[in-house]
Amino acid sequence: ELKGTNTIVSYPVFLLSGLLFWNFFSEATNLAMGSIVQNFNLITKVYMPKYIFPVSRVLSSAINFVFSLVALYAIILFSPIHVTWLHVFLPLDMAYLLIFAIGLSLVLSAITVFFRDMFYIYGVLLTAWMYLTPIMYPIQVIQNSRYNWFMMPLMKINPMYYYVNYAREIIMNGNLPNLHANMVCLGASLVMLAIGLLFFRWKQDKFIYHI
Repeated sequence: ELKGTNTIVSYPVFLLSGLLFWNFFSEATNLAMGSIVQNFNLITKVYMPKYIFPVSRVLSSAINFVFSLVALYAIILFSPIHVTWLHVFLPLDMAYLLIFAIGLSLVLSAITVFFRDMFYIYGVLLTAWMYLTPIMYPIQVIQNSRYNWFMMPLMKINPMYYYVNYAREIIMNGNLPNLHANMVCLGASLVMLAIGLLFFRWKQDKFIYHI
């Protein structure tokens, strides 16, 4: 069952907590998508594991993500929200999202070698994906909408909803997400990583003929 924050104690924290997780995901996958194409000189002249390029872009974005959380907690200190010891579990959600981003980045970077228009297509898809994820609004907006019959099934298959809600459950409510939430997040991350690794391995030997 999907659940959200019933009462938004601090909308700035609510909004920023969602945006930070989304911006990391968006930045990481966008940077990684062109990493193979942009490093064709190295790939054609020096032998090295090709997955290093997209993975390094994701890890670089992850470092920025960590620093951005400092700004979030600076705002929390001036909000009605109380920081509890359960906030130490936030990095677990960050790890789930990191794994998911790496998996998707492997797929995107491989596709882009053969189909350069992926840059534009993914930009459009990412914008739609963002609005379908409760970042600027609570899940209750969709639950109470006349279109909930259509939107809620989409929400249930949206991994980003679970990652964002996991973070907000800790930050906004001071609760540790239950086992189901952890299994969904971990499962989505591992499945995406497996797909990414298999797809990248399948296509990587053909990169040199297309870049």
